[in-house]
Amino acid sequence: MGWNIKGNDRLISEINITPLTDVMLVLLVIFMVTTPFIMTESFKIKLPKASTSDAEPGKGAVLAINEAGVISLNGRNIPSDELYSELKKAFDSGVDKNVVIKADGNTRHGVIVKALDTAKLAGATKLSIATEREAKR
Repeated sequence: MGWNIKGNDRLISEINITPLTDVMLVLLVIFMVTTPFIMTESFKIKLPKASTSDAEPGKGAVLAINEAGVISLNGRNIPSDELYSELKKAFDSGVDKNVVIKADGNTRHGVIVKALDTAKLAGATKLSIATEREAKR
């Protein structure tokens, strides 16, 4: 039962980083795959088409309104009666005071007008309505 320990034999105490590297690569892949799902809007919107449509009209608060009239502020669904307070809170926290309305083409006109009016009352300085570029004939 004697152990043969010589003076030249040293204990190797290194950290094996291979498992750490494997775990980090797996996490990187998971984040790369899930990020596009997180960054998309909470519901699908079919924007109306316009021949004079510009590219994305700047930064600021983005109000998305679907066909049923459900409102989303910067990707987070909110009740329509809380729109003023949420916009005011966003503007007070430093969000650019530009508001972009992304409304479905079949959304009722009254819902869009109410959202525009509420945004103006909350302190919006520039209001824009997002559209898709119409195909050239």
